[in-house]
Formats: sequence, C-alpha cells, structure tokens
Amino acid sequence: MTFIDKFPTEAKLVRWHFGVGFVALAIGGLFGLVQALYRTGHLRSLLPINAAQYYTVLTGHGVLLALVFTTFLICGFFVWAVTRSLDRPLSHPRLVWTGFISMVVGTTLAAITILNGFAPELPFGSANVLYTFYPPLQAHPAFYVGAALLIVGSWIVGADYFLTYRAWRADNPDERIPLQTFMVFATFVMWYLSSAGVAVEVVAFLIPWSMGWISQVDPLLTRTLFWYFGHPVVYFWLLPAYLAWYTILPKLAGGKLFSDPLARVVFVLFVLLSTPVGFHHQYTDPGIAEGFKFIAMTNTFMLLLPSLLTAFTVVASLEHGARQRGGSGYIGWLRALPWGKPSFSAMALAGLVFAAGGFSGMINAGMNINYLIHNTIWVPGHFHLTVGTAFALTMMGVAYWLVPQITGKRLQHRTLAAIQPFVWVIGMTLMSNAMHRGGLAGLPRRTAKPLFRGEGAAPFDPVVGTISEMQLQIAIGGTLLFVSLALFLAVMVGTWLSRPGMGRLSVNGSIPSALSGPADSPRILDNLKVWTAIAVVLVIIAYGLPLYGMLADGVLAPGSPGFPV
Repeated sequence: MTFIDKFPTEAKLVRWHFGVGFVALAIGGLFGLVQALYRTGHLRSLLPINAAQYYTVLTGHGVLLALVFTTFLICGFFVWAVTRSLDRPLSHPRLVWTGFISMVVGTTLAAITILNGFAPELPFGSANVLYTFYPPLQAHPAFYVGAALLIVGSWIVGADYFLTYRAWRADNPDERIPLQTFMVFATFVMWYLSSAGVAVEVVAFLIPWSMGWISQVDPLLTRTLFWYFGHPVVYFWLLPAYLAWYTILPKLAGGKLFSDPLARVVFVLFVLLSTPVGFHHQYTDPGIAEGFKFIAMTNTFMLLLPSLLTAFTVVASLEHGARQRGGSGYIGWLRALPWGKPSFSAMALAGLVFAAGGFSGMINAGMNINYLIHNTIWVPGHFHLTVGTAFALTMMGVAYWLVPQITGKRLQHRTLAAIQPFVWVIGMTLMSNAMHRGGLAGLPRRTAKPLFRGEGAAPFDPVVGTISEMQLQIAIGGTLLFVSLALFLAVMVGTWLSRPGMGRLSVNGSIPSALSGPADSPRILDNLKVWTAIAVVLVIIAYGLPLYGMLADGVLAPGSPGFPV
C-alpha cells in the first residue's frame, strides 16, 4: 500500500511542505546563478541588477536556500519518517498545519523585505543584511519577525513528532524507538537547544532595535548568539541527509543498513557536540578569549568521529547491497550499484561530495590555519559542498523516491532525472574547486566586485591557475548547477501535474531491518533525556563564562546604532 493510501492527511502535509520548499529552491537557485555571473563579471551587462542590488540577490539566495528551503523540506520529510516508522498517523495534524502556516507567514514577511531591495522607492524597508544578518547592519522589523515565525513554526511542527511518539509508546511500552523516529528526535532535540540562541537574538534584541524601542545593541553579543545557532544549524540540515543515507540509501542499493546501533551512537554524538562549537566561527573576534575558542576547536574536531562512523556504516551498507546484486572484488562491487536510478545516484553522490567538504571543513576548524582563509571565498566553497550538495542533492534524491508515494503518481521525465545528479556534481566540482583555490589566494566573500587590478586592488596571488580562470570556472559551475536545478524542478512539476494511472501507484516504501538491529545496542542510547541533559551541561561549560563576560558591562553595551540597508 502506498503512503498516500495509508496516511492521506500526512501525505498532504508532506506535499505542502515540499511544495513551498521547492518554490524557495527555484527562486534561491535563480539568485545563485545571477550572483555567480555578476560577481565573476560574466554576462554582467545582461543582468538586470546593479552593485547595490547584488546584495539583495545575495541575501535572498542565502535566506531562501539555507533557511527556508531546508526548514520546509526537513519538517515535511520528518512527517513522513515519524509516520512511517511508528506506523501510525500524527496525533495532532492541526498542530503541524499551525506550524506550517507560521513558517509560510514568516517566509512571506522576510521575502518581501528582501525583495524590496529591487525597488527602494517603495515605502517599505529592505533587508540587505545577508543570511547572517549581523548588527549593526539593520533590516526592516518585518524581516526579523519573519525569521522568528519561521523558527517558531518549525518548533510547533516538531512538537507533534513527540506527541505522536507518546501515543505510540503508550501502546508499545517495551519496544525500542524505531530508528527513523529516533533520528528525528535527536535532530529536533539539537534544533530546540541550538535555535534558542537565535530566537533570543531576534526577539530580545533585533526586533526592539529595528523598531526603535532600544537605540543600540552589542554587536559581539548578538553575533555570538547567532553563531551559537549558526553552526548547529548545519547539522539540522545534515542529519536529515544522514537519515536518508542510513535508512533509504541501503534499500535502494539492494541491501540493508549495516548497523542500527552505530547509527544511534552517531546521532547521540551530534546531540552532545553540535552546539558548543560556535566560537570557531569567531576566531578573529577580539572580544572572546583564546581559551574559549580553543574549547570550540576541540569540540569541532570531535565532530569528525560521528562523520567517520557514518562513512564506515553507509559504505558497508552499500557494499552489502552491491554484493546482493552480484557485485564482487575489492572495489568492483561499486559497478553493481544502481547508478542509473536517480534516487540512488543523487544520495550516493551527495555523500561522496560531503566527504570532500569534510576535509575542507577541517581547515575552517583549526584556529591557526583558519586565519588563512577566514572571510574568503573558501568558506562558501566549503558551504556549497556540505549544505549545497550533501543536503540539497540528498533531498532531491529523496524527492525522486518519495514524491510518487505522497502523490500516487509515477515519476515523470526519468531520463532528465537520471542525468540531473551528475550535472549537479560536475557543476559543484567546478565551482567549489575554484572557490577553494580563490580562498587560498585571498579572494574575499560577500563582495559584489572584488578589485583585481588598478588603484586599490588587493595583491591576489593564486596558488594554482589564474584569477580569471577561477572566475570563469565559478561562472560555468554556477550555470551548470542552475541547469541541474531546472532539470530537477521540471521532473517535480511534471510529476505533480501528471494524472494518476488506473488505480493507485504501487510503490514499495518499506525499509528493511538492519543487519545488526536495535537489540544489539544498550537501551541507554534511546534515553534522550540523559543525552539532552549532558548536552546542556556542555553548552553551559562552553558558553557560560564568555556570555557572562559580555553581559558584565551591560546587556546593550558596548553598543552600536543601526545602519539600515
């Protein structure tokens, strides 16, 4: 029985979340193409923006993709995961609809203020404050209200995951938490803990400041509250991809998950270690003692452990599947994997690219070597490998497999779907490679027109290649990414608008049990209350004294007035 037949209300919820997320993906992706071409100077005369509007494009690209697309896709995907793994409908679907509406209203408010940057003559404020919205750059209050509503909406949606589990537990008092539900809970425990920082920043400081109720805010304090949230949010994006790699990808490969206990250990480690690492984004901030930055660095490097465990477990699961399909040899089994199946190739390639992003992330994490690439184009190069591919491409693969199950319609344009993941990886390889090399040459990020020659130009000395070659490679890579995105959206729209065939589509949406099941792990792994308490203690250790020091001279001091943009 297809998911839509068994859980029609939940399938509708997933469709709406995915639909809004795909709209954000389309607009944000278009902004990404414009940004890549304008910044590199290619076809700039054909683009309908000026240097000031470039920052509107940059803000829209970051907010719509990193915050809106991700949050809607995750909340919808988790509705499916909880419902499927507990094998019961949501306890309070109206609560999920309430959270969804809050996220839509918040997204609309934030998007309007961002898009007002294209028409400054309108009597509305704008919000060219980029994805990180650091003070003293000041956006219109509606931007901050919208951001708050988006986050609060996700909290409301997540609440019903736990309420549904409570109802399931009453009927199954001795059962282990199903793996997918366990992964959802671990992700949202981390999300509730980490997003509290940005909620305090926005509600307690930025909204009153933008409305004129307070005249100044402390930029260091608000920046710290943002990065308290800003790095854990990366794991809010990545853990849903992990859920897909651990549970869906082995099935698509023709096998089973290698180890359920290892998967639970990985998610527990992310609950413990994701939040107390934000200071590694603030290595150059002079108001934070080096010792606290060192603690953040060690915590960040400890996060390599769950990533390495994931690489081992997922690869072992894929090998098992390939050998079930007749694969043999030390690496020859790779040829037996279903690379022509878009749902598989998208997720598998996303995991491969994420491994490369992990290596560049180690550079970001190290205190001394970070100074070489801080605030350079290296950082978005890394970011596009991790979130821009590990999450985005994985969710495209999930969509290829899941959309037929939530619509009852066959996937359309399968040839386009089959080539789309490979086009994405080629484009991302070109763009990210050039960005990393440009970062080593000192190319700045967040700039519309970096000066390469003439008076005031910085001495960019590329390690390999030339600056013009890097710029061309970024432009070509960005264009290929947009082409790949267009292919994906064509498949989704074609599937959504197609007519169901005779009767309901039959899709095997079952997930096989793991080779090593939950019975092979201690029950303490399922006790998220214990792990949450330990995570809170680690956060207090990492952030307690630094925040006390920032607040000691006054909550709003040393302060800065706003600079509306």
